Amino acid sequence: MKAVVCQNAEFTLTELPEPVPGRGQVLLEVLRCGICGSDLHLRHHCDHMKAMASRVGAGDQFPSSSDPVVFGHEFCCEVLDYGPGCNRKLKPGTRIVAQALLRSGSQIDNPGLSKRVTGAYAERMLVQEPMLVPVPNGLSPDMAALTEPMAVGWHAVCRSDIARKDIAIVIGCGPVGLAVICALKARGVRTVVASDFSSGRRQLATACGADVVIDPATTSPYANWAEFGFFMDQPSLQSFALDTREKLDKLPLPWWHVWRVTEAIGGGPARPVIFECVGVPGVVQQIIDGAPLMSRVVVVGVCMQVDRYEPALAVMKEIDLRFVVNHTPLEFRDTVHMIADGKLNCAPLLTGEVGLAGVDNAFTALKDPETHAKILVNPKSVSIKPVVVGHKSSSQFARDIAP
Repeated sequence: MKAVVCQNAEFTLTELPEPVPGRGQVLLEVLRCGICGSDLHLRHHCDHMKAMASRVGAGDQFPSSSDPVVFGHEFCCEVLDYGPGCNRKLKPGTRIVAQALLRSGSQIDNPGLSKRVTGAYAERMLVQEPMLVPVPNGLSPDMAALTEPMAVGWHAVCRSDIARKDIAIVIGCGPVGLAVICALKARGVRTVVASDFSSGRRQLATACGADVVIDPATTSPYANWAEFGFFMDQPSLQSFALDTREKLDKLPLPWWHVWRVTEAIGGGPARPVIFECVGVPGVVQQIIDGAPLMSRVVVVGVCMQVDRYEPALAVMKEIDLRFVVNHTPLEFRDTVHMIADGKLNCAPLLTGEVGLAGVDNAFTALKDPETHAKILVNPKSVSIKPVVVGHKSSSQFARDIAP
């Protein structure tokens, strides 16, 4: 079969042996595969990622720069055949998406991020049977291939514990930030502020549902804090506490009972939920500097360098820091259904498509944030340069397929 192999940061379109499904494994035909930011990073920094993975016990899974590896973990495929011991619940020809996990004996691999098994920059691949999720509602392969990156955004939003009334601020509108914006609107968050230096990405943020879009070169994403009732300094918060106590003392009830009830129903000082989706050194510190008191910061961007920030300032401002990665099987399943039901409007992310021979050119094209957000690999395409694609919104798609 044809596959794109990366070795020493160079791509080669080559012939590889046909994958043979082992016990509990499914042979899949790749229909589409998205190019992920982690793929862009791993091309040049496999050794760094391998060293990081070793610190959480997964170093043996990751390739080194000298290992031949087939990337691709954001895929939509078709079931071809099963290995022994499978339940075979899905008929051959069924269109699926799946979390990229494959068991070989006692080892677990992530196809697309593994030195032992191939990913979806290929004509065919293997995945463990329980990971298969059938694509619902006749969703197109292009849209279905967005399930994995959208599930990353959905997981971040779920882990943020954000409420609909909370203000969300998304720092960075690359594919990760756009996925978070889509997920926030699917969650029903009423006000989403998005910030990015790129005008192209700001336009995509608007298309994905951001309510306020900011160029940080001219306006701080925290400039309108007073409008939302946030506290930017300790004296203001202290004054609020004292004023509240004085008001509660005038009530016929013990003030502490009223305070507890207010907290239980989500009352109290307003605070934003800030999503860091850039992943470069210094951004977390910038957020700590600019964020209102008691902000919740969810770090979604993967910074591979050593970073520095001032814990004392975060303590003084009582900033919550949460770090997130990947998604659960339930979040993954729910994501593809939200896309198919038109609840998760991620169509604007799709900006281009290439064949296997065009993967190298696609990686180059993705360096320009004004042109592309998500380029898909179509193994049946002969295009060697990204073909610009346009798609209906998820809600339009859902209307079109409704009976």
